[in-house]
Amino acid sequence: MTKFDEKFKISVVEQYLSGTDGCAIVGRRNGVSTTMVTRWVASYQKHGIAGLRKKFQHYDAQFRLRVLRQMWKKQWSYQETGLAFGIRSQGCVAVWERCYHNGGIDALQPRKRGRPPRMPHSPVTPLPSSVNDETRSREDLLAEINQLRMENAYLKKLEALVQAQKQQRATTRGNRK
Repeated sequence: MTKFDEKFKISVVEQYLSGTDGCAIVGRRNGVSTTMVTRWVASYQKHGIAGLRKKFQHYDAQFRLRVLRQMWKKQWSYQETGLAFGIRSQGCVAVWERCYHNGGIDALQPRKRGRPPRMPHSPVTPLPSSVNDETRSREDLLAEINQLRMENAYLKKLEALVQAQKQQRATTRGNRK
């Protein structure tokens, strides 16, 4: 889908409002569909130049429900509803209606966008505060010593494994020559 800038939209609307040509001719001349010209003209007439500007807005569930109820009450089309509430994409209103019929008001809640995280976030364990070793119990100190010994042994094993892999690569390269 092609994105059009504000200046282009204004020029198309002004061509139509000059009164010499209809939507189809103006659209054909500018490479835009007739419905797009009609939509821009209606938005311009309702909201002025602000109706042609890009608008990135997220709507909460209560607003979406209010839009749907107003549309049903006044028996508006999606386009009329979008114009009345300043919603640029009338297709959003159709999607909201379908979601509401399928899942109620809970389905109208905005969803988080983007890809979900691959791994859950683990809670950050707080670092032990700098407590004086003299005030700690013997069991706490022994547990910390054992933890540090395990970490030290793990790092030594890891270093030995890395060295063995490097040595294996060096010997396989030497054999190839």
